[in-house]
Amino acid sequence: MEQWMDLSGKVIIVTGGSQGIGEHVTEALCKNGADVVVADLMENEKFAKNKKVHFIKCNVAEKVSVDAMVEEVMEKYGKIDGLLNNAGVSRPRLLVDFYGKRPEYELSEEDFDFMTNVNQKGVFLCSQAAARHMIQAKTGVIVNMSSEAGMQGSKGQSCYSGTKGAVMSYTMSWAKELGPFNIRVVGVAPSINERTPMNDDAAFEALAYTRGQDPQNISSDYEKVIPMGRPGKLDEVADLICYLLSDRASYISGTTINISGAKSTR
Repeated sequence: MEQWMDLSGKVIIVTGGSQGIGEHVTEALCKNGADVVVADLMENEKFAKNKKVHFIKCNVAEKVSVDAMVEEVMEKYGKIDGLLNNAGVSRPRLLVDFYGKRPEYELSEEDFDFMTNVNQKGVFLCSQAAARHMIQAKTGVIVNMSSEAGMQGSKGQSCYSGTKGAVMSYTMSWAKELGPFNIRVVGVAPSINERTPMNDDAAFEALAYTRGQDPQNISSDYEKVIPMGRPGKLDEVADLICYLLSDRASYISGTTINISGAKSTR
């Protein structure tokens, strides 16, 4: 019986695919038949024996590293059907530490460059390198990982929010540029999800400080503003991304889909 969402024969690059959302996306893509290239700084051992997964060490913020990764993909597979720009970083920081107690949680130039290099420059470099080959093939899909914070802003996460807002603009602009070559560009904007390395205890402590909250209560406070009453599951985000990378989403381009359980600023 034919699968409804069959990705067999498709070659898809997942940046940051070794952990967090990327790990779940990699697993879901494999289950749907895709060959997945995990482009990350470290390899996930659980994928080491999976013949559907090929790991390439890559720093998305360095052009030489990105270009080498894409060339290796082309040498091994001869094509790129999809790219998920998932690699991302966050450091909760205030513009000004008006509490006057934790100056390390005030946004520094190093913090700014770190987040911008990975979240914005990395998306640009990977998309450009992959799109060169997609244009020649006249087919392909680029999915950019944005965030609800990029849509609405987020207290204590101004720089992170700014990078994700930029990703939304890239998505709309590149969809217009690449559409004539039958290349779709779509964004995904998750909200509060299950714990990942990006929102570990240290991140919760920093975010709680920027918001004047108790770190022990910040998670439950989040859930109170989600109408569906719970944080999102990483597999739910992965399922959406698999759909967008599939031919079932063949007319979806130039938009960013919010997956948030109806969470908003109220």
